[in-house]
Amino acid sequence: MVRSQKSKARIQKRIVIFSLFSLLLILTNCYNFSGSSLSPEMKTVKINTFPNNAANNLPSLSQDFTVALQNRFLQRTTLKGAVDKPDLLIEGEITDYNITPTSVGAATTTNTGNIVQAQQNKLTITVKVHYENNIDPKLSFDKTYSDEAVFNSDLDLNSIETAQVKIVNERVINKIFNDIVANW
Repeated sequence: MVRSQKSKARIQKRIVIFSLFSLLLILTNCYNFSGSSLSPEMKTVKINTFPNNAANNLPSLSQDFTVALQNRFLQRTTLKGAVDKPDLLIEGEITDYNITPTSVGAATTTNTGNIVQAQQNKLTITVKVHYENNIDPKLSFDKTYSDEAVFNSDLDLNSIETAQVKIVNERVINKIFNDIVANW
């Protein structure tokens, strides 16, 4: 009697394992775990230079942003760069580059009076994007993306500006990439 119960338990365990394995196989075929919504017909992408049209201008911003965006698409997708008639076209402009104080510190007294100094500054970059999907035009869009980074005001802006710009560029590029590729 004990032996037949062990045998039944063993058979039930095998059925459960087989069922779980089958379910995993079915789910794998139904869902692409890469997270990409790019169709297999999409082969090429063209990313035009994003000119810096912001009132405050960092000379390298246009080139840094454009190259980072191009690298993201060429390194993380199977798309190839195209010059003419791309399946996907991404272009736009940098519309805002601004550093503003976010919190104010205590006033300090000098010979000329009290001076209030910011404790933290915020770098904000805004980018307007035009996206054309020539394979599935209904996915095309025009959208504005913006992000920011906060940093201590006692740091030398010249020494940290490049690093802060890189952080904000990365965040904006993530948003653009996710809207185009992940399509969540």
